[in-house]
Amino acid sequence: MTPFGQKLRDIRAERGLSLKDMAEGLQVTPAYLSALEHGKRGRPNRRFVHRVCQFLNIIWDDAEALQRLADLSHPRVVIDTSGLSAQATEFANRLSEQIADLDEESLARLMAELGDSGGAAKE
Repeated sequence: MTPFGQKLRDIRAERGLSLKDMAEGLQVTPAYLSALEHGKRGRPNRRFVHRVCQFLNIIWDDAEALQRLADLSHPRVVIDTSGLSAQATEFANRLSEQIADLDEESLARLMAELGDSGGAAKE
């Protein structure tokens, strides 16, 4: 699941919208919306996020936060460490190898270490 997909699913549930109804309102298929929510589709483009905001009446800061989540929701990330230190390259590779084994508490600690870059995970 991606941060954008999780947030979209949470909003849909809060508003009592079915997957089918929301997909219809966004002019996409339920299969596409489901794949997006579950991280099986790539990062949504700005036009799609804008349509979501219009459909759900999301404005200002909340719309910016949703776009930030979309920007952080590519399920297949590539980290370019060329020009960085050997330690940075090792860290990126080890993270790639071990991320699936990290529990939520460990992920939260690492996220805290990175700092909040715009409140993406918050509402």
